[in-house]
Amino acid sequence: MNILMVLTSHDELGNTGRKTGFWLEEFAAPYYAFLAAGANVTVASPKGGQPPLDPKSDEPHFQTDQTRRFHADLEAQAVLASTVKLASISQEDYDAVFYPGGHGPLWDLAEDRNSIALIEDTYRAGKPVALVCHAPGVLRHVKAADGTPLVKGKNVTGFKNTEEDGVGLTDVVPFLVEDVLKDNGGIYSSGDDWASYAVQDGLLITGQNPGSSVETARILVTMLKVGKAA
Repeated sequence: MNILMVLTSHDELGNTGRKTGFWLEEFAAPYYAFLAAGANVTVASPKGGQPPLDPKSDEPHFQTDQTRRFHADLEAQAVLASTVKLASISQEDYDAVFYPGGHGPLWDLAEDRNSIALIEDTYRAGKPVALVCHAPGVLRHVKAADGTPLVKGKNVTGFKNTEEDGVGLTDVVPFLVEDVLKDNGGIYSSGDDWASYAVQDGLLITGQNPGSSVETARILVTMLKVGKAA
């Protein structure tokens, strides 16, 4: 079982002068879930090397058992420090792709041609694609084989507008995840703000927020194990 995780390389939060990047829980929780399932995990990013960590996600009140484990795990830190360049990746080498969120992906991965092609090729090869929190926004320009938006007519979720309001970034982000999923014809649903909520529609798995990381990863692992059993 080979799983590719794709992280952002973008570290500027619009014009605020503040830093952003990937959200630690959304990387750490799935990463350890995949290892526990016996998967080989590769981590990639547009620029390769060390991806930027959203410093807010490393604040004490956002720590979880998985993030604390990561901070004590030198091997995992080494993996993160040496991510593979996304342009060198082929979907043929992986059984699934997982996108952690954070605000960074809204600026780079949502517009990245390599990321768009990777998702399209993975999906068309009959392999699952999973994205959590802001990462479903990466589907903004992804097309199905017939040229329509990939999310059109599919059940999806992602970071809610009310959650973006809650963190005070509605007027900072380049687009709102909930809005772009709806605008592209996705059948958007959500749970309570900050509660775990994940949706599967065929090969597409989406999670609403950081707290949905474990559930999103669990659904992906179950799909892969069932597929192997079949």
